[in-house]
Amino acid sequence: MRRPLVAGNWKLHNTVRDSVALAQAIASGMTPGEVDVVIAPVFTSLATVASCLSEAPHVSLAAQDVHWDDKGAFTGEVSAPLLRDVGCRYVIIGHSERRQFFAETDERVRRKIDAAFRSELIPIACVGETLEEREAGKTFDVVLRQVDAIAKALPQLDQIVIAYEPIWAIGTGRVAKAEDAQAVHAAIRERLAVHGGAETASGVRVLYGGSVKADNAKGLFAQADIDGALVGGASLDAASFLAIIEAAR
Repeated sequence: MRRPLVAGNWKLHNTVRDSVALAQAIASGMTPGEVDVVIAPVFTSLATVASCLSEAPHVSLAAQDVHWDDKGAFTGEVSAPLLRDVGCRYVIIGHSERRQFFAETDERVRRKIDAAFRSELIPIACVGETLEEREAGKTFDVVLRQVDAIAKALPQLDQIVIAYEPIWAIGTGRVAKAEDAQAVHAAIRERLAVHGGAETASGVRVLYGGSVKADNAKGLFAQADIDGALVGGASLDAASFLAIIEAAR
């Protein structure tokens, strides 16, 4: 049985003070157990949020990105050892906004996953298609190509979380129908089985991301291969995020 996971990606929002207040509201408002909960503040808030969560082990910390090298002349980058040092347990890699706006490639995603594993961080690796690709009937071609690239970086498949995020649904208010999302999730799991065997693939958590809210979360989570969510805007409001967590319970 796969344990549900709900992760909140706060993107480029919130000061340190705001981040601490939101983290504390989430930690105090949820009942520990049954669902793994992860929050991903901006880099400048990570250390302070980690400190305020020291007595809330039921909420884990994630970074929103990572560099593929551990150190070096890479101005503006943050490495996996540094993320581990401030208390991160997870790291989001290959988010659609990184792919869309910052030229993130499948090869860069693979190298970043390598870096995460070296520092014992759990990657939340993102895959997803654009609206144009979806309308051209290329959803499965695009998503499974990205899954293949991710699988090349994995020492063991069960050490990763995958998030399917249709790019056309992120921040738009549009969400894939639960049945359509399930079809893509099932295809992802089938492709993971090709790489690592059916038993291992059955243990990999595959999340859905794309305008997830409390009112659509329950239908998504009812699907056989959807194991939680990578939540954007709704994770910036404690009540909304807690409602999504409750739907996953």
